[in-house]
Amino acid sequence: MNATPATADGHQSLMLQEALSSGDCIAHALTQDADRYAALGEQLRATQLHSAVTVARGSSDHASGYLAYLIMSRMGRLVTSLPMSLITLYKSPIIARDTLAIAISQSGQSPDVVEPMQYFRAGGAVTVALVNDAASPLAEAAEWTMPLHAGKEHSVAATKSFIASLVAGARLVADWQNDPELKDGIAALPDALRAARSFGQDGDWSAAIDVLAPARNIMVVGRGISFPLALEAALKFKETSALQAEAFSGAEIKHGPMALIEDGYPLLIFATRGPTQASLVALADDMRARGARVLLAAPADIASRDLTLPTAAIPDLDPIVAAQAFYTMAATLSAARGMNADQPRHLSKVTKTN
Repeated sequence: MNATPATADGHQSLMLQEALSSGDCIAHALTQDADRYAALGEQLRATQLHSAVTVARGSSDHASGYLAYLIMSRMGRLVTSLPMSLITLYKSPIIARDTLAIAISQSGQSPDVVEPMQYFRAGGAVTVALVNDAASPLAEAAEWTMPLHAGKEHSVAATKSFIASLVAGARLVADWQNDPELKDGIAALPDALRAARSFGQDGDWSAAIDVLAPARNIMVVGRGISFPLALEAALKFKETSALQAEAFSGAEIKHGPMALIEDGYPLLIFATRGPTQASLVALADDMRARGARVLLAAPADIASRDLTLPTAAIPDLDPIVAAQAFYTMAATLSAARGMNADQPRHLSKVTKTN
């Protein structure tokens, strides 16, 4: 690759170190709380839940989007991402009974995440907090606290805690559905994550650095279960590389955003396995024909790929290992653009909003 992900003093960035530790973090997390996840799954199967709501911001909201796809596709419940101001500012009379409310947070400190969970719990919802700080106000607010076990994260940019959030959401659904295949796939994730590190460090992702180091903007595309990954990638481009990035579903590109495409316009397309993959590969071909500089990230069996995506034991888990490959590239890109990935401008590790 063209740059080493390093801070100004030449040391490897904390973002990269923490991203590379994800496999070990998940290996540890999977040894914890098995009985608690099983008990939560049993309660969810015994409760007549008509819908679910997620409560999160930033990277945690992208993890919530992934969890929402798993719940809707596997459990058949509609999932809404809560606009928290409905509770914190508008004081809206949201009916909470027979609802599953799930909050995801690294710190568990922000009032606009904690207050809705208190509201839903008081209203009779089943409340679950997937949170890295098990002693936080959010952990206290929820009936069920499921620690992420990601360890302390020092870089402002969330990496291992985001991956841990994805895994925790998958564990919740696996025990709710009581699906042996999903459970086995989750058990294999530590090795899959360790293998995925080389995709972003030593694999063909160097092509992304060559395209994006001088870029001014980028469109990041996913669809279905890969769309939350596109949202997260766009956020990290802005956060760690000061690169104007916008995420779209592949189904939306021709409904307006395509007007932005001109010769050399960069697009990163995440075509993970599953029902949406073929349409994303076709979109990549179409955008190339229109002059875009496409970076198609797809598994090794897709001949037209520009970047090789690692895969997990089953397609529903592919976004987790894809995030691992992306993060290692993103840390390298930040250094190539002269940025410090660990200290993004104007940002701090814990953000508290009301």
